[in-house]
Amino acid sequence: MRASDFDFVLPTERIAQAPLAERDATRLMVVDRQSGTHAHKMIRDLPELLPSGALLVANDTKVIPARLHGTKPTGGRVELLLVERLRIEGDAEIWQCIGGASKPIRLGPIALHGDRAPAAEVLGVKGELVEVRFVPHGESLLEALDRIGQVPLPPYIKRESQREDDRARYQTVFAREPGAVAAPTAGLHFTESLLERLRSRGIERTDVTLHVGPGTFAPLRADELEGQELHEEIYRISESTAQTINRARKEGRKIVAVGTTVVRTLESAASESGQVSAVASGRTKLFIQPGYTFRVVDQMVTNFHLPRSSLLMLVSAFGGKDAVLAAYNEAVRQEYRFFSYGDAMLIR
Repeated sequence: MRASDFDFVLPTERIAQAPLAERDATRLMVVDRQSGTHAHKMIRDLPELLPSGALLVANDTKVIPARLHGTKPTGGRVELLLVERLRIEGDAEIWQCIGGASKPIRLGPIALHGDRAPAAEVLGVKGELVEVRFVPHGESLLEALDRIGQVPLPPYIKRESQREDDRARYQTVFAREPGAVAAPTAGLHFTESLLERLRSRGIERTDVTLHVGPGTFAPLRADELEGQELHEEIYRISESTAQTINRARKEGRKIVAVGTTVVRTLESAASESGQVSAVASGRTKLFIQPGYTFRVVDQMVTNFHLPRSSLLMLVSAFGGKDAVLAAYNEAVRQEYRFFSYGDAMLIR
């Protein structure tokens, strides 16, 4: 199987550049896995579309303002995208970052822009990855990022981040655990009102954590899929969440994943029989493509993804390649909005 098998024509005007005024005004395409048919609904219809007693599983990761700007000792500008905290050394935090500059970044200090910006020093360079020590002034690094950092919008959003607007809207209502540099976008459509309506229909909810990294936007390295690995992402499942999921499965209730990140998390932590284990700090490179046997997830809410992407392959594995690609082509014809700030799909 090849990446080119998952291509489709997507006009650039179908790529959403900003969120809708209301989160739950999103269109929802409903794809039936048995018949391969699809119907056009709204995300507000979700409580009536899910079976009573279903268990909704969301990702509670929180996007951090991970994009920083600074100046090298030579005067050249540099941009850092924080990816993962590697360790803590006293008052300092050492992070792996993606570094960008007109000339190669070298070891040594970087003067970060912003009031009371942390001291920063490059400790190591390996290609575009740089290891940086941050020493904030009398506060945590996360507190400093909240003051001086920018939300790292996806590369297909061709505008500058609107500081306050994107901080609010590129964050899900589930967000609790800081650590992501990209939002789990299927969760962006949910509101407290929608969650209350789901609860009133007898639909339970629990959360897992998967910190979405910048690799989620990275293209596959080759057309041939065999032997390829995905970017590694950190995930966590609490004991109570694992028990809730296993109890729901034992009772024959449907498990509904909010997004591909939840699917990868649950499938990474599941046994052959579908029993989900608690994981305090796991890492997954799970690459789900057609032919994969799902162990836990019964239904999925997801956004519309990039052509040839691993996310589209996961959705195709779940919903059936031909049915999903037909639905994508119909979404283009019906002028659905694509990608992070776009519309949604329910596969059931």
